[in-house]
Amino acid sequence: MNFRSLTRGDGVVIGAAVLLFIASFLDTFDSDGSDSDKLPIAWDNGNLLMSVYLLGVIGAALIVVGRGMGQRKVVGLELGQVGVVFSIAAAWSSLGAIFDTDQSFGFLFEGGGPFGGGAESPDAGMGLILGLIATLVLAAAAVATNIVPALKAPLAGAGGPKPPQPYGGQPQGGYGYPGAQGAPQPGQPYGGQPAAPAQPYGGQPQGGGQTPPPAQAQQAGAPAGDFSPFWFAVPVPRPLYAEDGSPTPIAELAPGTWYLAVEQRGQSLVAQTQDGRRGVLQDTTGIQRG
Repeated sequence: MNFRSLTRGDGVVIGAAVLLFIASFLDTFDSDGSDSDKLPIAWDNGNLLMSVYLLGVIGAALIVVGRGMGQRKVVGLELGQVGVVFSIAAAWSSLGAIFDTDQSFGFLFEGGGPFGGGAESPDAGMGLILGLIATLVLAAAAVATNIVPALKAPLAGAGGPKPPQPYGGQPQGGYGYPGAQGAPQPGQPYGGQPAAPAQPYGGQPQGGGQTPPPAQAQQAGAPAGDFSPFWFAVPVPRPLYAEDGSPTPIAELAPGTWYLAVEQRGQSLVAQTQDGRRGVLQDTTGIQRG
């Protein structure tokens, strides 16, 4: 059962059901001068208990369970719809009970009843009054939840604050995200990425040794013969310079976004931006490979 699918209207339904259940233990009617210990409650009257209190609580439960289980159907009926009907029926029965206490409880005040001897017709007690309020709120919330936008809002938020993504992370499907739709996949002739786990580009080897100097045979500015394009992210904003050696940056690489390295020139990388521009990233310290 998905409790995150519950709405504010469902919260009102739950509150009304709790109030209705409490009301079932309160005095059904108020009779001045009578022994309060002998006053009946809803549980002493099976008809009242079933038609008002339990019917309303069961209706609320069906509404909440139906919402949490994705409007599951039983014998072709949605649980939520059945719950709405039960809630309205409980409110209707409660109206009849509170406005016709003489018909419902007059036998208690007849000559042979426990309150006989000329007692007047009973007045509605706290149990009936709170029961009426609870069933009316329950029925109103059950119906309005599917109509009023404010009651359609989630009862609980979408969850607490999301934990920060690892550095260089990007939503699935974004530009440059390794494995995203449309992104180069391993084994493709261009843009393939290695299957090795991510590690900082140019990081030091295990054991604390210093980074070895570049191969002497590789000339500065000459592309590496065994270079394979890969995705990378920068730890801080880094300027991207034109390939012709101009000192003016043509773009800025921002943290949190994957970029594609298409060529290596000494300690520099030729990177491609989101809009397809290519330039030289001169400072490759601490970049993270995808």
